[in-house]
Amino acid sequence: MILGIDTSAGTSVAVVEHDGVVLSQLDSPDPRGHAEVIGTLIERALAEASVGSGDITHVAAGMGPGPFTGLRVGIAAARAFALGRGIPVVPVVSHDAVALERSLRAALLGDDEPAPFAVVTDARRREVAWTPYRGVDDDGLPVRSADPALVPRDEADAALAGVGVERADADRVPAAMIALAAARAVAAGRAIADDEALYLRPPDVTVSAGPKRVTS
Repeated sequence: MILGIDTSAGTSVAVVEHDGVVLSQLDSPDPRGHAEVIGTLIERALAEASVGSGDITHVAAGMGPGPFTGLRVGIAAARAFALGRGIPVVPVVSHDAVALERSLRAALLGDDEPAPFAVVTDARRREVAWTPYRGVDDDGLPVRSADPALVPRDEADAALAGVGVERADADRVPAAMIALAAARAVAAGRAIADDEALYLRPPDVTVSAGPKRVTS
């Protein structure tokens, strides 16, 4: 039983069985209110799935790309839940969840080999984050053809055309797909993301180097 959490865009929480059955998913589209809703969404997701915290065996955490403040809320919540239960955290690149959902949809439509595409999400500050993909591997997981990257919004189409991929814009990252990707990774016995968050850029606020000298 996997608890999936992602706060790279809005806030999404889901409970998914290891065989991929989605028991619950709750979403908040607000890209700035993660801390206010994350606890409630976890509680409600467990209740709607009719499971308790003791039934969860893994926590899947969306690692971005995403903004610093929002992304760390979900990762902290995932790690805190896992620490309290003594269970592992499975890191997942957030764009992989969107790519997996797109691949599953294509398979349902009979298109087992969809054209290469890039997941594109808003990175604010007139930029977008994008990750190119080329199908799925033998474990049913999306195959990244390059790491996530930032590009100016006005240059995105040219960048995607330059590597020959279709554009797949996403304004949400489904936690159910985060959990499903984690389930497939666990079944395959391999890691699909690093433990470090994929922040879009460094935080605007940094620790002071010490008091500034005042002159008259």
